Amino acid sequence: MTISGDSGALEEIDELKQLVARQLDSPEEKYNIYYKGIRKLLMDHLPKGEDYKQMRDIIYDEKNIFLNLGKRKSDNKGIRGSDGRMTFQPVMNEMLDVVISWVSGSQNPFQLYKELYLLNERHGYPHEEYDDSGRAVAKAMLKLGEE
Repeated sequence: MTISGDSGALEEIDELKQLVARQLDSPEEKYNIYYKGIRKLLMDHLPKGEDYKQMRDIIYDEKNIFLNLGKRKSDNKGIRGSDGRMTFQPVMNEMLDVVISWVSGSQNPFQLYKELYLLNERHGYPHEEYDDSGRAVAKAMLKLGEE
C-alpha cells in the first residue's frame, strides 16, 4: 500500500491484491484435499475391521493434532475445540504429501503413524494422551514403525 500525497488516503497496489488473492484458501480446493485426498486415501489403505479400530483411531488422532495446529482432544475433556477440515490450506497440503508418500511407499500403518508422530514433533505439537491400554498400543505402533 502507498499513501496518496494529495489526500493522505491509502491506495492499494495491484501487486498486493494479487499476492493476497493467491494466499486465500479456496473452500472447494480444501474440500477436495481433505475428503478426496487425505480422508479417502486413509480409509482406502488403512486396515479395515474392528480389530484395527484402535490403531486407526491413534493414527487419526496424530493426523488431527497436526491439522488442528497442536490441539488435542485430551486437552479439553474429549473436545478438541477446532476442526481440521478448516485448517490452513498449506497445512492440509503438507498432510496430503505425507499420506501420498505413505500410499506410494510402504503402506505400513505403523510407518504412517511414525511419520505423523515425527511431523507433530517437528512442529512442536504435543501427542494425544491415552489411558494405559491406548498408551501401550501407541508406544508399540511407534516401535513397529521403526522396523
